[in-house]
Amino acid sequence: MELILASLPLIGRGLLVTLGISVAVLVAGTLLGAGLGLCLLYGTRPARLAARIYVDTLRGIPQLVLIFAIFYAFPLLGMRLSPIVAGIVALSLFCAAHVAEVLRGAVSSIPRGQSDAAQGIGLTFRQRLRFVILPQALAPFLPAWTNTAVEIVKSSSLVSLVSVVDLTMATQQIVGRTREALLFYAVAAVLYFIINFLLSLAGQRLEKRFNHA
Repeated sequence: MELILASLPLIGRGLLVTLGISVAVLVAGTLLGAGLGLCLLYGTRPARLAARIYVDTLRGIPQLVLIFAIFYAFPLLGMRLSPIVAGIVALSLFCAAHVAEVLRGAVSSIPRGQSDAAQGIGLTFRQRLRFVILPQALAPFLPAWTNTAVEIVKSSSLVSLVSVVDLTMATQQIVGRTREALLFYAVAAVLYFIINFLLSLAGQRLEKRFNHA
C-alpha cells in the first residue's frame, strides 16, 4: 500500500494524459467520422469513392503501425510532431474510419419512408438530416459508438511506444523502479476498467434515453 501511495502522483499524471488523449481522439474522430459517414451516404460519386477508400484503408491498418507512420513520416515532410500529437492524430484518423461506418449503418437502418415523408412536407435536405434522420439514427448509433470509444481508450496505451508518459508508460516506469510488476499492472488494469465501465454505463443510459424519446 505504501508503494501505491508513493507512486500516486506519477500514476495520476499518467491517468490525466490517457484521459486527455482519449477525449481528444474521440472528439476529433467523431467529428471527422460524421463528415465521412454523411459523405458515404449522400456525397457525389467521387466523394463516396474517396470516403470508402479512406474508411476501408484506415480500418485495415493496425493502430500501432499508424502511430509509427505518423510519428516518423511527418518529419520527412518537414512537419515535426510531438509524440502526443502524433498519437492523437493517428488514433483520430483510425477512430474516424470506424465512426463513419457506424454512422452509415445507423442512418441506413432508418426506413426510407421517413426521409420521403419529410421531403413531402417541404423540408430541405439539411432540415431532414437535422430533424428527422439523425435524431432517429442516434439510438442505433450509440451502442456501436460506445464500443468504438472503449477500444480507443484501450488503444491509447499504444502511445507509450513513442515515449508518451500516459498511464501505461507511467506504470512501466514505476515497475522498473520498484520491481512490483503484478501490483502496479493490476492498478493500471483497474483504472482502465473503471474508465471503460463508466463510459459503457454512460452509453447505455444515453441509448435508453433516445430509445424512449
